[in-house]
Amino acid sequence: MPSTSSTSRTRSRPHHSRAALAFGAVLAMLSLTTAAVHASGAQARGSAQAAGLPYQDPSLPVAQRVDDLLGRMSLDEKIGQMTQVDRTALAAAPNDLAAYRIGSVLSGGGSAPSPNSAGSWADMYDGFQRTALSTPLGIPMIYGIDAVHGDNNVYGATIFPHNIGLGATRDAGLVQQIGHATAEEVSGTGIDWDFAPCLCVARNDRWGRTYESFGETPDLPSQMTSEITGLQGETLGGPASVLATAKHYIGDGGTDGGVNEGNATLTEAELRAIHLPPFKAAVDRGVGSVMVSYSSWNGVKDHANHYLITDLLKGELGFSGFVVSDWAGVDKIDGAQGFTAAEVATAVNAGIDMVMVPTDYKAFVSDLRSDVSSGAVSTARIDDANRRILTKKFELGLFEHPLTDRSYTSTVGSADHRALARKAVRESQVLLKNDGGVLPLAKSAKVFVAGKSADDIGNQSGGWTISWQGASGATTQGTTILQGIRSAVNNSSQVTYSKTGDGISSAYDVAVAVIGETPYAEGQGDRTGSMGLDQTDLAVLAKLKASGVPVVTVLVSGRPLDIAAQLPDWKALVAAWLPGTEGNGVSDVLFGDYAPTGKLPVSWMQSASQEPVNDGDGKTPLFPYGYGLTYGTTTPPTTPPPTTPPPTTPPAGSGCTATFTLTNSWSGGFQADVSVTNKGASALGGWKVAWTQSGATISSLWNGTLAQNGSAVTVTNAPYNGAVAPGASVSFGFTANGSAPSPLPVPTCTAS
Repeated sequence: MPSTSSTSRTRSRPHHSRAALAFGAVLAMLSLTTAAVHASGAQARGSAQAAGLPYQDPSLPVAQRVDDLLGRMSLDEKIGQMTQVDRTALAAAPNDLAAYRIGSVLSGGGSAPSPNSAGSWADMYDGFQRTALSTPLGIPMIYGIDAVHGDNNVYGATIFPHNIGLGATRDAGLVQQIGHATAEEVSGTGIDWDFAPCLCVARNDRWGRTYESFGETPDLPSQMTSEITGLQGETLGGPASVLATAKHYIGDGGTDGGVNEGNATLTEAELRAIHLPPFKAAVDRGVGSVMVSYSSWNGVKDHANHYLITDLLKGELGFSGFVVSDWAGVDKIDGAQGFTAAEVATAVNAGIDMVMVPTDYKAFVSDLRSDVSSGAVSTARIDDANRRILTKKFELGLFEHPLTDRSYTSTVGSADHRALARKAVRESQVLLKNDGGVLPLAKSAKVFVAGKSADDIGNQSGGWTISWQGASGATTQGTTILQGIRSAVNNSSQVTYSKTGDGISSAYDVAVAVIGETPYAEGQGDRTGSMGLDQTDLAVLAKLKASGVPVVTVLVSGRPLDIAAQLPDWKALVAAWLPGTEGNGVSDVLFGDYAPTGKLPVSWMQSASQEPVNDGDGKTPLFPYGYGLTYGTTTPPTTPPPTTPPPTTPPAGSGCTATFTLTNSWSGGFQADVSVTNKGASALGGWKVAWTQSGATISSLWNGTLAQNGSAVTVTNAPYNGAVAPGASVSFGFTANGSAPSPLPVPTCTAS
């Protein structure tokens, strides 16, 4: 790890901003006042340390330091700590950061300093921080950004695949490495708080945030909470340690019709079975913050739901960090424009600790002060929120090392990080069709490349890249898929490229069509009608088909698309998702340097009319959840893959064990996980687990096939998790109506 100095941290939107605003004015103002503010900040800190104030003593326990600081804070200072303001709102009055004792600043998607470079970010951060430190108590601010697939706001940063691609890897260790690499780049730009990971369970591909989900079943996002450990480290405050955020709590991936910010009509058992497990896993990992969803649960806004935030998250799950609202989320409670004191009281009493205002901070401060004066919000609730926020600031080491650790600035877009991203890209590729073994391509082949996304770093990176919605074109630095193809062949002159497909002829060995979606983020990305390819893609495909050359399609998209009608025309289909800046990870697989290993993290629709389609819902998808070929295997393009594995005879010496774990319980129901471990010397081709369960009926089961007859329960493997190597484990989970068993059942496992 790079060393740190005494002047830097050892740690390492609008959240939904509609536009990136120029920030040159505030930088200029900060540059004029930095020296004076730095001096006053140093004087304030020096006085506090000279006075021997306990909260300034890093040798004392954090809880003692928080108690001491809270005892010195006025109500206005406490309200300030609960206020998060977008950087653009401070452009006209940068000193309001100190005047209102604001506890946090954020950059929304596309909100960047000018020039948009790592150094400019660090300078901007330090300017804000010095202003915060100039206050009498010298409480540092914490700065938040949406670094959701790398430090994606910063030009030149490494852009990793979006979460849907990472879910296809099934590689939690890789995701942890990506979290750490992101933390290094984020730390190098000064930032100490990341609004990631997104732990939504996307249940309808019409939703414009589907690509932010690791997968459609709760187990995948739960596994990928390893990103939290990558971001924060094993404990907060170590090298390149950045506060992580589990978002968006809760049910945003389960709204009716996949409508963004919509209503999730779900029973509590369904909410707990599908959408809660990833957040429980995040809490178990010690996530520092949780962001509340815009969506509603059975008609009640999550931002106003005391049961979900205080009783369930903070109470039952034991979350000890702080809860932050989404961008102006509190303002949406009553459905009218503008904060009201009633909305503020409702949100804070529901359990929100920090409010992402993000621009109307003066009105928010006034409303919350009025709420406390009227008794609508208790001082105890204010103190609880402050205790949670300040605890994380102390744990991050912000009081001792408030400024940017510039030893990490050079990691932004580094070769090591780009190599890691390339690895992630190739592991995320899902081979869905490979007729006649057309893939891998020979490096001596004469290749025609076409399609709007072949040579477009913006398209392959998707939304939340440099700007909120993302954009087509050369938006940042990286390697396009076309560049990767040219570098993979023996001689780049073998490769001809036409974006529109013009010039294709029978002289080519293969045509590679790189097509799919153009960038979008939530709201604008919702698809309520057709989910098929656009006319540009269809025109390219028609030209390639007419040439008679075998067509390999690389689909660049944030979700499955309606491609059943075109599939018979393609010899091969690769789901590349949104790979980010390292397009050579795609060509690594196309040309056989690495065999494809990705598995679908979502079910692939037969047609848009089938949505929603999810594992275990009884519908037959075009390709099921968990499906993915590798080289040497093929499947007929018009026949869906089998839904049950063929029967196998267990090899001699094989055997398995099953372990039952109760993961959650509530009045009238419970949730459990069962782990299956291969104890034999040979691989299992399938497994069956059985146990007796009296007084309870399983209502939902994932990662297996259920049969329940009275108290007798039998679960067999799903198509994708029957093969278990010696010593390896797989798992399934379920929710049940009835009383939790005590003692726990002892299941039996047999090879099938």
